[in-house]
Amino acid sequence: MDSRTNQKRKVHFLPLKSPEKVTREEIIQTLTKTLKPLDYVHAFYEGGAAAFNRVDEWSDIDAYIVVDDDKVNETFAIVEKTLESLSPIALKYEVPQTPWEGLYQAFYKLENASEYLIIDLAILKLSSPDKLLEPEIHNNAVFYFNKTNKVTIPKLNKEKFVKELKRNIEKRKIRFHMFNNFVQKEINRGNFLEAVDLYYSLTLASLVEALRMKHNILHYNFKMRYLYYELPLETIKKLEQLYTIKNIKDLQKKYDEAAELFKKVMSEINLKAIEQQIQT
Repeated sequence: MDSRTNQKRKVHFLPLKSPEKVTREEIIQTLTKTLKPLDYVHAFYEGGAAAFNRVDEWSDIDAYIVVDDDKVNETFAIVEKTLESLSPIALKYEVPQTPWEGLYQAFYKLENASEYLIIDLAILKLSSPDKLLEPEIHNNAVFYFNKTNKVTIPKLNKEKFVKELKRNIEKRKIRFHMFNNFVQKEINRGNFLEAVDLYYSLTLASLVEALRMKHNILHYNFKMRYLYYELPLETIKKLEQLYTIKNIKDLQKKYDEAAELFKKVMSEINLKAIEQQIQT
């Protein structure tokens, strides 16, 4: 008998080929191909980074689909089936309630796509009064189709915007003066974690909104979104400093500084000048 028959044979396995990553272009093209022939789907467009011409390798897809009022659930089902034709859906998060009438939202993460390429899907009823298309606020949405021309680019309702702005300024002032000392209360108690959480959610959130009012009033309620594109570099550096907390002593110093800066910025906001600026 050949002695070699008792030797263990080395078996070489070829590495499994990982599936190709699904690209944003494939997702958009496939959705367009599926949705466009459906007579109850009126428009498909993208906002967010695409609307502001800022798409990069970390951008998600802010997709909007406008449908007949009774076809929302059916459209979600078709979109999910279409996405599954490209890749299994790893995760889905359905937003229970959105602030916009007639808008329904869900997020999808695909197994075979970049972890950053999340589909942020909003399905809007045709009757929805706000389709998030005002260029002054949302810039220029990228339309993949608009078949019936029932979806139009609206002009900003300036009177409504100013009215809501005034109401929000008063609410922000009251909220700040009512609750901001909660931060100091927890500093006094030595509760660092509670104090720093309140500092971020009350003091700095108020300051960011005030700074947005000063530098880009149309995005005053965008919170931290697009901050690096819309505020001066010097202001950004100041915010970075205020957001970086080392310990409770450092928190006390920056809390005092941020609170004073909020009061200063709010005192400089001239509502009449802002109203004139918006109306022109």
